[in-house]
Amino acid sequence: MTKPTCHHTPHLHVAFASPCEGRPDDHITQLWRQPQSYDAGPRVTVTADEATEAAPGPQADWVHIAREVADDLATDAVEREQAGKTPLDEVTRLRESGLLSLLVPAEYGGGGADWRTACTIVRTVAAADGAIGHLLGSHYFLSFSARFFAGPGQVARIQRESAAGQWCWGGGIAAHEPPLMLIPTADGHLLDGYQRFATGVGIADRLLVRAFRSGTGEPLAVLVDPARPGVVTGSGGDTFGQRLAAGGSVEFDSVPVAADDVLGSLSPDEGVLSPFACLAAPTARLVSAQFCLGVAEGLLDEVREYGRVVKSPWQPFSAQPWPDGPPQDPHALVAYGELAVAARAASALAGQAVDALQRGLGRGEALDDEECAEITVLAGAAEAAASRAVQEITTRALDAIGAPAASSRLGFDRFWRNARTHTLREPLTHRLREVGDYYLNGTHPPFTLPA
Repeated sequence: MTKPTCHHTPHLHVAFASPCEGRPDDHITQLWRQPQSYDAGPRVTVTADEATEAAPGPQADWVHIAREVADDLATDAVEREQAGKTPLDEVTRLRESGLLSLLVPAEYGGGGADWRTACTIVRTVAAADGAIGHLLGSHYFLSFSARFFAGPGQVARIQRESAAGQWCWGGGIAAHEPPLMLIPTADGHLLDGYQRFATGVGIADRLLVRAFRSGTGEPLAVLVDPARPGVVTGSGGDTFGQRLAAGGSVEFDSVPVAADDVLGSLSPDEGVLSPFACLAAPTARLVSAQFCLGVAEGLLDEVREYGRVVKSPWQPFSAQPWPDGPPQDPHALVAYGELAVAARAASALAGQAVDALQRGLGRGEALDDEECAEITVLAGAAEAAASRAVQEITTRALDAIGAPAASSRLGFDRFWRNARTHTLREPLTHRLREVGDYYLNGTHPPFTLPA
């Protein structure tokens, strides 16, 4: 069998604007923190926009809308993150833009976009506001999951209702959460149990959760209206990152669930899920990778602009920050160069994985086990590379700024906190082990879904 190959290589470019002039003073924060446009302007990475330059018109329109939303979020990102309020206004911005129904087919009232476009949008929004990018990415994965696990009639109904109501989806179907129990009744089911953490519980219109059928123990994907009696949500506690992702605990106390809201099996046992349904795992991995890349790009953009205004901590004092032109401190240049390489490498791998996923989704039920395994391994490698890149970039980029990077006014720390909160939930070791076992032994990765 021929292995999937990447048919599209994003064009790479780096453009440089003229450096800002003027001596750093008390107004430096206001000077560099002008609203930035998250479009295909000067960046040091393979941008999400570049990955969809060849997209047809409707796809490009969605990317343009996402840039406008990102620009809007960027204007007060620091203040909103520090306030840590439930992101009701932010979700309203997403809803009004139409981005929540992006992946719903046009015949059901949605945007009709593909996963290439969705990944671009997650990355674009995450660059401006990591927590909202994470929330949006989780929404895309969870709302798309009906296509993996539900029957055709259920899929059509759910997608129509989701588009009509502009639902924002939250929840989580990871296997390592405490089990919820689904108890059959005469007219449906009752859902009981406690989930320690679920994404978006503070703002979700629908929750997708994992529950075990009473009696058989089969894990199932279950759709729940959080407005139902018996659903009690809690805050995310005192986590140091992802303050605007509206994550938290959720308790279900004899919550009624209609039979048609039980989407299907999540069993990892061999032969239960089709190879197409197993694409849920690499889809979730690539959402994670795009979030990481967006956060990395967002910090590199902000640090770069700040570095053009303020002299490097290694640069001898001078009357002007860069009197002879663009920044030329060799230490800073090497640091930026190394981080640009890390971001470019992770971005290129993620691009290959997204292309492979899109081809796999296009194969539908004709997809075979080997193709699914290759896509899953490539997505796992992309997530691992993006995770490493964002951890390195959000740590070392601040070194180029020096002590001023610790200022809460600048808000650089939010990138590190958002990235680290995410990567702590998705340990790199698991992905690397799966990739290594596949390439060394040909072992297909197990069906596992992220938190």
